[in-house]
Amino acid sequence: MTFVQVIDCRTQQVDALNNLMDDWVEATRGKRTATHSIVARDRSDAAHVVEIVEFPSYEEAMRNSRLPETGRIYQEMVELCEGEPSFTDLDVVRDEQLNKALVREFFERVVNARDIDAADALCAAGYREHDPALSSDALDLKRAKAENAEMLAAFEPRLTLDRVVAEGDLVCVGIGYQGHHVREYRGIPATDRDVAGTGHATFRCEDGKIVESWWNWDEVGMLRQLGVLDT
Repeated sequence: MTFVQVIDCRTQQVDALNNLMDDWVEATRGKRTATHSIVARDRSDAAHVVEIVEFPSYEEAMRNSRLPETGRIYQEMVELCEGEPSFTDLDVVRDEQLNKALVREFFERVVNARDIDAADALCAAGYREHDPALSSDALDLKRAKAENAEMLAAFEPRLTLDRVVAEGDLVCVGIGYQGHHVREYRGIPATDRDVAGTGHATFRCEDGKIVESWWNWDEVGMLRQLGVLDT
């Protein structure tokens, strides 16, 4: 279970405290178990600073606390603070990155469940799709739905997300797909052949909807599997 430690303190030396975190990161390279760190200042009280550190588990946090570098940095932190910092230890019971959940829902409903119209609820009205395999570099939602509907009908693919990474308003996914060529695709009659491949896509999200996406997948490899191109 993910574990989060919240360190609450008062200091007039916020920049020095922030630099101290940089020192700790450098000193514990190859040893530390922390995965995420945030230093934040209270907007209503500039001397009130909160540091949030995330670990894979409580046990990993305890192992990290026993590092000599952690002890040294903590003592330097105390010297910067007005009194002893307080600690709150939290076991995370829910950690949901909403943009990642939105993208996962897009794949499950629009692609795997073949509900192309579900994109209307998941994508913004001004949505733009960039995919070199489609007819234009920047399709609007209506055209993107139409062109992707042809592909879904032709191959009945099943997509799996090998990895999903979120940063800010962007969500990047690694994709694996398997399908079967059962209908005409861009003038190519159904071949009754199986196809499989990989690719990746990046989504930009805003206000709980997908506003833009970039796709890159091995269309040439798929055409070779259909026997259209020489191997």
